[in-house]
Amino acid sequence: MAEPEPSSESPAAGSQGTTAVRMVVVMGSVGLFAAIALVATYMLTLPRIQANRAAFLAKSITEVLPGAGRYQAFVADGQGGIAPAPEGSDGGRIFAGYDAADSLVGLAVEAQGQGYADILRLLYGFDVECRCVVGLKVLESKETPGLGNKIESDPGFTANFERLQVRADPDVLALELVKNGQKTEPYQVEGITGATVSSRAVTDILTRSTTALLPLLEANLDQLRHPPEG
Repeated sequence: MAEPEPSSESPAAGSQGTTAVRMVVVMGSVGLFAAIALVATYMLTLPRIQANRAAFLAKSITEVLPGAGRYQAFVADGQGGIAPAPEGSDGGRIFAGYDAADSLVGLAVEAQGQGYADILRLLYGFDVECRCVVGLKVLESKETPGLGNKIESDPGFTANFERLQVRADPDVLALELVKNGQKTEPYQVEGITGATVSSRAVTDILTRSTTALLPLLEANLDQLRHPPEG
C-alpha cells in the first residue's frame, strides 16, 4: 500500500501567508484612517483659512489704498470691459476703493508672476489720476529668507511704490529696474542688492499688469467711478 505524499505546504509557510495578509489589512486600514483624518481636518479648517485670507486681503487693500472706506471687486470680462467679480473668485481682481463720499480713491489690483523660488502674488495700489502705483503689498511669497523676501520689508525698495509712474512718456508704458542708488526717473524701480532676481520679478509683474490695466481703465473709468449698487 502506497504511502500518502507529504504536503508541499509546511506550517511555517502558511503562517507567513497569514501574517502578510494581516500586514496588508493593517496598513490599508491605517492608510484609510489617515486619508479620512486628512480630509476631515481640511474641511474643518477651510472656513477659518478662507476667513483669514479674506481678512488679510481686506487689510492689504486699505494699506495700498489709504482713505478707502469700502471697495468693490471687478474682473476683466475678456472683451475690453469689466464685470463684478463672482462670489468666491480668487486672483486677477481689481478692487475699486471709495471714500466716505463714495468718490473713487483708486484701484487695488491683484497680480502674480514667477519669482526666484515660486509664484509671487502681489497687490498694488493704483491712482487713476496720476496713473501711478501708490502702494505695494506682497500677498504670497516663497523667496529666499534674508534676501529675496526683502521685497516685503526693505524700506528703500518699498519706497519705490509710493508714486511709481508707469509711463516714461505719453505713448510708452515702461518700468525699469536699476541698481541700488541709481534711480533718477519716476518710472524706475531701485532694486535690492543681493536680491536682483526678486526685484526684477516684482518689476516685471507690475509692468505686465499695468500694461493690461491702463487700456481697461481708459475704457471703463466711468463704471469704476459709478458702479452699480450691490
